[in-house]
Amino acid sequence: MSDSPTPVLIDTHCHLTYDELATDIRGVLARAAEAGVGRLITIATDVSDARRAIELLDEFPQVSMAAGIHPHQAAKVNDEHLQALADLHHGAWSLPFGIERVVAIGECGLDFHYDFAPKDTQERVFRAQLDLAIACLRPVIIHARKSEDAVIAILRDYPALGGRVVFHCFSGDRKMARRALDDHHWLSFTGVVTFKNGAEVLDAATYAPIERVMVETDAPYLTPEPHRRHFPNEPRFVAETARKLAHARKMTLDEFAAATTANAERFFSFGKAKE
Repeated sequence: MSDSPTPVLIDTHCHLTYDELATDIRGVLARAAEAGVGRLITIATDVSDARRAIELLDEFPQVSMAAGIHPHQAAKVNDEHLQALADLHHGAWSLPFGIERVVAIGECGLDFHYDFAPKDTQERVFRAQLDLAIACLRPVIIHARKSEDAVIAILRDYPALGGRVVFHCFSGDRKMARRALDDHHWLSFTGVVTFKNGAEVLDAATYAPIERVMVETDAPYLTPEPHRRHFPNEPRFVAETARKLAHARKMTLDEFAAATTANAERFFSFGKAKE
């Protein structure tokens, strides 16, 4: 079977509200469509960003959103911010579209690479969002940088989230992938798998069962090869990540795109109201 020129892909994690993309949003989305990206999830990293994302979704029906508190923002968060986030996910905000287009909580988690917030503060904000995910039946998008062990340990305190957690921009090796998969989590891969120093991540991506794999760009960051020098990264380049992973898994691009698109649709329940 040959590959079609534009397989249908979903960029499950990008930041369309960031200035690098927002200033040319129509062009960004047009180029994504030309590359076969049929749906995108823009990730709001705090409450203010969520309000910007809502404006975007009102105009572009192919975009859904997730909303959470990024660990970089944890030191700035108070109870009012957490309540506003809870109100959004419980449907209390006045939205110009259905709440079903708010598909997940996140990205949230722990970041021990940077020192933007104390570890205990990050954990408090992270746990608050995991509690919220259980309360409103939302899947969770995880940010774990130099913190995978701590994140996995915390997630084990929340068995009700089993099967509803995805590690965004998974950058670990096969051993770390096995730990996450053994706990029934999902893995989402970026352009890192195309990098010269990304061999361990590529190995993890081929080890993971295809039923638990998704793809993303994390745009405007992490532009994949052969466009590494292009900044900002754009959702259209998720096709390069998909192409690399399809080849590594000995699948056609069409087969890989169909599988990962079905995975994303199942994980995020696009268009389905949470009961």
